[in-house]
Amino acid sequence: MCWSAEADLVTGAVVTGLGVACLSGVRHRRQLALAALPLLLGVHQLVEALVWLGGEGRVDPTVAQAARFVWALIAMPVLAVLVPFGAWCAAGRPRRLLPFLVLGVATAVPLTAAILTGPVTAEAHGHTLSYAVGLPLAPLLLAGYLVATLGPLVAGPDAELRRLGWAMAAGALVCAVLWRTAFASTWCALAALVSVLLLRWVRGTAGVRAR
Repeated sequence: MCWSAEADLVTGAVVTGLGVACLSGVRHRRQLALAALPLLLGVHQLVEALVWLGGEGRVDPTVAQAARFVWALIAMPVLAVLVPFGAWCAAGRPRRLLPFLVLGVATAVPLTAAILTGPVTAEAHGHTLSYAVGLPLAPLLLAGYLVATLGPLVAGPDAELRRLGWAMAAGALVCAVLWRTAFASTWCALAALVSVLLLRWVRGTAGVRAR
């Protein structure tokens, strides 16, 4: 999430470009899932630009509704599965990381159900967007989501990915504080940082050989 439609468009274009660079630098198929993450994050930012424009009455309400739906799908169930799956594949599919993937899938199921039954709403507060889906047991699902997405990176054998995991955890904490105060939504900056770190991982030797 960024603080305006224009910021989302600019950041989305930059992150999408980083995503293309990540995919073009893949040397081994086990890198593929994580290397696709920046491209997905870039598309996510571009979709959110439509959410902003819908809230401002600058796009058709049907388009805005579809954008909110796609935004929620990517942010919640898709990332809950893609990140642990990518980390598991990148590490060579070890058994010790498999529980994180199972947790991600288990978290994604109720998230998907909530999004499909909807509605997904988004309201502007200051320079932030506040999304609502109507999740059951929201604190439990949030805990599962965080463990599933951060855990396999931090606990994995690859030093570059461990640094990525800790950077994501620290960045998410800062972004959450700024978002809750309605000061500014800086999740797009975190997406850019993650994309840069993943590009470095893909192009370096760490992505090919676990440490």
